[in-house]
Amino acid sequence: MNVSPLSGLTVLIIEDEPLIALSLEDVLTDNGAVCIGPIGSIGSALEMIAMHRFDIALVDINLRGERIDPVADRLSATGIPFLFTTGYGEEARPKAHRHRPVIAKPYSDAEIITALLHHRPQTVG
Repeated sequence: MNVSPLSGLTVLIIEDEPLIALSLEDVLTDNGAVCIGPIGSIGSALEMIAMHRFDIALVDINLRGERIDPVADRLSATGIPFLFTTGYGEEARPKAHRHRPVIAKPYSDAEIITALLHHRPQTVG
C-alpha cells in the first residue's frame, strides 16, 4: 500500500485567484492532504482560523488588494505554522513575519509538496 506524501496533513488554503487555488487544492488532495478552503478574503480567513482545526496554512500575501497581516498575526498567535505564497518580493511580506518561509509564484507542484513536507508539524502523520 502506497502512502501519499502528505497523508494526515490538513492544510488551510488562503488564495484569492480561483485557478491557482483550485490547482493547489488538486495537488494537495492528490498527495493525501485534506484541504480547508480555498479562502479568498481576510474576513473569511480569520473566521476559518477561529472555527477549524488544521495543521498548516498556505497564505497568499495579497487578497483582493488587502494585505494579509491580520491573518499572519492570528496564525502566529495560535501557533499554527504557515508559508507565504507570493509573486511579490520580501518588502511585500508583513514585517513581523519576514522570517516565515516563502514559496515564490509561479511554483511547481513539487515545490509545494517539498515545502509542506519540510515545514509540517512533527506531530502530524
